Amino acid sequence: MNKKPKNTSKKTSAFADQVGLKAARKLKARHHATPGVWFGLGMMGLIGWSVVVPTLLGAALGIWLDEHYPGGRSWTLALLVAGLMIGCFNAWLWVAKEDRAMRNNNGQEDNDE
Repeated sequence: MNKKPKNTSKKTSAFADQVGLKAARKLKARHHATPGVWFGLGMMGLIGWSVVVPTLLGAALGIWLDEHYPGGRSWTLALLVAGLMIGCFNAWLWVAKEDRAMRNNNGQEDNDE
């Protein structure tokens, strides 16, 4: 009735290795996957809002200034243009940052293989 303990550490180790390999394959496939249409639309929307919000804030501040401090100049038009420029600069910075991140990511993946 003296049973020998089964050697389960080899089975467990093989199973853990198999799970690790499958997880690594899935992660690699996710990194190499091309983003879908919804991802592109989401990015376009995000960039659009980064331009629209400062433009609308500039216009709103300009309207408020024109109502409270009337004068010969149109604060609405001036601040609308300033908000648009700030928004475009903000979007440009964000797109440049994402581009750098994608290029760095591609360089690391090429080195991994």
